[in-house]
Amino acid sequence: MKAALFDLDGTLINTEIRSRALWRMLLDNHGIAHDETLLRRFMGRRGSDVIPEVFPDMDPRALMDEISTYYDHPDLPAIVPVPGAADLVLRVAGHGSPLALVTSADRDWAVRRLTEIGILEVVRTIVSAEDVTVGKPDPSGYLLAADLLGVDPAACVVFEDSLAGIEAARTAGMTCVAVATTHHPDELSHADLVIPDMSGIDWPLTEPPAV
Repeated sequence: MKAALFDLDGTLINTEIRSRALWRMLLDNHGIAHDETLLRRFMGRRGSDVIPEVFPDMDPRALMDEISTYYDHPDLPAIVPVPGAADLVLRVAGHGSPLALVTSADRDWAVRRLTEIGILEVVRTIVSAEDVTVGKPDPSGYLLAADLLGVDPAACVVFEDSLAGIEAARTAGMTCVAVATTHHPDELSHADLVIPDMSGIDWPLTEPPAV
């Protein structure tokens, strides 16, 4: 593998529980009944892609603006790093291998989170929600990242936590390592390898203990 492509939420930082709480607030505010099946539809995907499915008669941009007003709610879970994630990114950079972030989040969010975990200066290529017409599970984001890095997609390994992200990576023709932070390992079997977190992973990639 020549290049490493990283998802952000759920892969480098543990935010999926927080994200579900935010979507729950939005759904409650608009009187939409929901369960875990509905909430899971948002996982790993751009809000602008999912909102029309759930709120077909409302303006997606207005709803995205609304959900941003909940970010400082005191009951939201804290944002914490995924164990070993920042260290792995630094090892990839230290080895001189191309690397990129491919996220369904906005660029501003990505930059803030990368800054907080101390790796912004080495993640020079970011593909965010604004950079693609269709988000994950469409492979566009990962293919764009490979193009920006000048690397064949087949030479890329992707680190992902969500079903949508794994599908995007596999459709792009890339090797995918699934991080079991937000889904049970049994749900991630379509990835090439499933791991509990990033601890103990070296670069160049050698196969770590699977879940």
